[in-house]
Amino acid sequence: MASTAATAAANLSISKPSPTLSFQSLTSHSRLILPGSKAKITVSVAHRITASLSDPKPKPSSAVSASIATAAPVATSPDTFISRFAPDEPRKGCDVLVEALEREGVKHVFAYPGGASMEIHQALTRSNIIRNVLPRHEQGGVFAAEGYARASGRPGVCIATSGPGATNLVSGLADALLDSIPIVAITGQVPRRMIGTDAFQETPIVEVTRSITKHNYLVLDVEDIPHIVREAFFLATSGRPGPVLIDVPKDIQQQLVVPNWNKGLRLPGYTFRLPKSPEKAHLEQIVRLISESKRPVLYVGGGCMNSSEELKRFVDLTGIPVASTLMGLGAFPCTDKLSLQMLGMHGTMYANYAVDRSDLLLAFGVRFDDRVTGKIEAFASRAKIVHIDIDPAEIGKNKQPHVSVCADVKQALTGMNSLLEETGAKSKYDFSSWRDELNEQKAKYPLSFKTFGEAIPPQYAIQVLDELTDGNAIISSGVGQHQMWAAQFYKYRGPRQWLSSSGLGAMGFGLPAAMGAAVAKPDAVVVDIDGDGSFIMNVQELATIRVENLPVKIMLLNNQHLGMVVQWEDRFYKANRAHTYLGNPSNEAEIFPNMLKFAEACDIPAARVTKKSEVREAIKKMLETPGPYLLDVIVPHQEHVLPMIPSGGAFKDAINEGDGREAY
Repeated sequence: MASTAATAAANLSISKPSPTLSFQSLTSHSRLILPGSKAKITVSVAHRITASLSDPKPKPSSAVSASIATAAPVATSPDTFISRFAPDEPRKGCDVLVEALEREGVKHVFAYPGGASMEIHQALTRSNIIRNVLPRHEQGGVFAAEGYARASGRPGVCIATSGPGATNLVSGLADALLDSIPIVAITGQVPRRMIGTDAFQETPIVEVTRSITKHNYLVLDVEDIPHIVREAFFLATSGRPGPVLIDVPKDIQQQLVVPNWNKGLRLPGYTFRLPKSPEKAHLEQIVRLISESKRPVLYVGGGCMNSSEELKRFVDLTGIPVASTLMGLGAFPCTDKLSLQMLGMHGTMYANYAVDRSDLLLAFGVRFDDRVTGKIEAFASRAKIVHIDIDPAEIGKNKQPHVSVCADVKQALTGMNSLLEETGAKSKYDFSSWRDELNEQKAKYPLSFKTFGEAIPPQYAIQVLDELTDGNAIISSGVGQHQMWAAQFYKYRGPRQWLSSSGLGAMGFGLPAAMGAAVAKPDAVVVDIDGDGSFIMNVQELATIRVENLPVKIMLLNNQHLGMVVQWEDRFYKANRAHTYLGNPSNEAEIFPNMLKFAEACDIPAARVTKKSEVREAIKKMLETPGPYLLDVIVPHQEHVLPMIPSGGAFKDAINEGDGREAY
């Protein structure tokens, strides 16, 4: 990449400062699978950037699905930006870095200081534009940056020190890559002369993160900071979004320089490989397939998150029912009569039925993740498959399509809508008999749950939350049963309401992600639907939301167990408990740990509810209380997430009844 890629080092161990900048440019690799082959191949960074950089997967729906479509950074024009320094005034590298962030439109960062990054923090105190939200753990910071990006569509920024501070970002970077979330992570590094000497708090973070970032940089020349930051934001947000890391040695932060802000982006290899506008002939072919089909289904993922309006117009014109991935929830309203809600392992019976019976599967912004497809050979086996995705690496990787278009889903939908409008599609297509068949399935197999006396069904608590917020809250979650129930029983009306670690499945994501969302959307109702296992992994962020007075509501579905693992134990291991009980074995009648005490320690209002009849008032009070609030909802650990298609199974293997109260 320009001078950056000129001499990319192959190893972080270097003894002499070098003008080289990009550590990954020549050695970065990507996971690609050629169509018809199971062999993974390694490609150059330019290729990886096309593959991984270019896809908004939500995978995880890209990571499961396709992710967050290209979201351009809100950069400030050089002509309008007013620097606090005179044009020819020398300033520290750390001040150049902070100003570079300001010029990219950054207003908030999630930064935790340390010895190798304290110069950056000193520079942040001199900024009148950027506000630092201080997390209490670096993992909390990177998950908060993700929550910020997921809720707003703008890149999130987190900063950590070298060594353990940098390695604490790893889970968040991996999560952002799998779910195609645009974040820029900045780490301090030991001085250049000490790199490779096993210095105190030294880790080769560019090597550690090489395979879990879209791209990363080791800054070895202070003059490179302006264009590295500009490149990083461009890479993070263009094509298929993803995380970019910038590693800045401490002596670079301290060095004086007069920055050059006018150096243009020079990424010819990357920009050349970015998908072009879809060809009209390809879109006409898709429209023709729709006209020939009798049972079409839309399978939409995170790649549709930036094209919600176009998707709704497409559905309005065609009348095709819509099934969403975990990452795609909200791209099409779950309350719409044509919504089949979520498909996949814990998707609705009718969504999975529709895909199984379809003769045309329109896969938009998805990646055919295993949690969606199950047994890949049996998935949509009767259907012609159309796959539109911004990442060429995803097309044909898991499931070979009959028609593929490598393009931005938004552009493709816009083009198809124009074609449909020209041909009067609204009066042309009639899929009423197919919709009637699916409505019968909806009536026969609705999402449901049982009630046992005053015990609180976790699904009921989420239903009540949906009613009291009119389905308009931003919902984050940890990972496990509560995550699946939040996906099933909260009816998302629009995009960017649902924040979930989908591809990586990182426990501890919910609270810091809600924190980031509350910073990005200060007027929104933000609720973290969490489980006791996930919540305690980043419980320290209660301190942050209290100090920052962020109005994050935490609805904790507390069953004293690792619920999803318990469910698998019940179903497949004869209910043998293998370290999945999180309470105190010496006193199982007591709720342990007492989550209310965590809240009390951070001066956060909290309450516990144990009876179904008290749930509505308890949630209402949570929502009405100003600032943060924790509601500890005690639920039975015997509940199972249903429906469930066992791993590697097909629709015919779906389980739709039973719980932990029965033996299997």
